[in-house]
Amino acid sequence: MRAEALATDTQKLIQSPVKTRIMPTVLVVDDSRMDQRFVGALLKETPKLQIEYADNGVEALDRIRAEPPDLVITDYLMPEMDGLELLLKVGRDHPLIPVILMTGYGTEEVAFKAARSGARAYVPKPALARQLPGMVNQLLTLCNEKRELNRFLKTITDTDSTFVLENNDTTVIPHLLEYSAACLRNSEICEEGGEELACLALEEALRNAVHHGNLELSSKLREEFDDDKYSELFEARRKQEPYCHRKVYIKVRISREGATFTIRDEGPGFDPNRVPDPTAPENLEAVCGRGIWLMRSLMDEVSYNETGNEVTLIKRRRAS
Repeated sequence: MRAEALATDTQKLIQSPVKTRIMPTVLVVDDSRMDQRFVGALLKETPKLQIEYADNGVEALDRIRAEPPDLVITDYLMPEMDGLELLLKVGRDHPLIPVILMTGYGTEEVAFKAARSGARAYVPKPALARQLPGMVNQLLTLCNEKRELNRFLKTITDTDSTFVLENNDTTVIPHLLEYSAACLRNSEICEEGGEELACLALEEALRNAVHHGNLELSSKLREEFDDDKYSELFEARRKQEPYCHRKVYIKVRISREGATFTIRDEGPGFDPNRVPDPTAPENLEAVCGRGIWLMRSLMDEVSYNETGNEVTLIKRRRAS
């Protein structure tokens, strides 16, 4: 059953606990009024969007408690409460609100801290104009689906399922992630909010299987091409032989003891031992290796088959 159908059925049966608004609300948190207005100007391109502002994390939490927004965009460095602390508090108290972290210091360390703290996305300020509007639209759509499906999915605790991703269609990945997050959450495998981190690793594995595995798009292309050119190449390969007929196979096994995700593509594979360490000083600006590094940072165990076209991610049940 498609996620859209589930959402429709759920709405008929259960009234959403989230207050209905005329338009989605985005809370922009930044101690710089100039940066606040810059972000607001970028988002004015999105119709039917209400923008609110807060000068720091403390003020933002007060606003969120009074009336939760649909999305939070926060600066990293702020007085009184920085963006990472705000991320942790929002993730703990309002797990259905996605958070985007923005900063002028675009380092791998900040990106890792953002992911560990629960950020759904990380954007360096120099890239805001190019990336933020589309990212906001995507997250608002996903967040709405998440709220609609949450009450239905909370009934699932144990599962042993197999999925097949055809046509290298990455638009179905968010639905699989939502399903997996709900099962992790209801099985109480992770600490509160930890299912989102596990799903970040799962998303990396899924996108790697499509981009690098089936379509054989190397990480170097991301460094050489801008986003538009890379997207054009991605869509072109989806229609070309031999790439177009390849599939991704996903096995999800979740119980109260732990979770195992196995992702296999139909590409030629690779040797994970030859992937450079992205944390090494000479590789900090490189894209190659970041996905594997993120998966290993967020999961308890990551292993590949001999061919390198199948990866298994394991998340063990948290200690009592």
